Amino acid sequence: MAGFGHTTRKHPGSRGRTWSRSRPDRATLGIIGAICAIAGFFVLGIILGPMAIACGWLAMGRSWAGARPVPALVALVLGVIDTVLALIWIAGTTTTNGMF
Repeated sequence: MAGFGHTTRKHPGSRGRTWSRSRPDRATLGIIGAICAIAGFFVLGIILGPMAIACGWLAMGRSWAGARPVPALVALVLGVIDTVLALIWIAGTTTTNGMF
């Protein structure tokens, strides 16, 4: 039984009395990262690509070891591809002939 001054939340990411969390869980970050990576192919790839990389990395638990959830890995890989393509597109538009 918890008295005054004793909290039920020992860890910042654990569930409290109301079943709410203070931060998104790994599955949610993986899905958000995958959506950002896919949307980055169509608009704002230079912004959404690194955002997808960050979400994928956080969803993987900030390590390469262990089991990797599929949405996190998809977000990470597509985010890298998205960022590289955006940088190539920016470099191509700065030349006088253009890339395409």
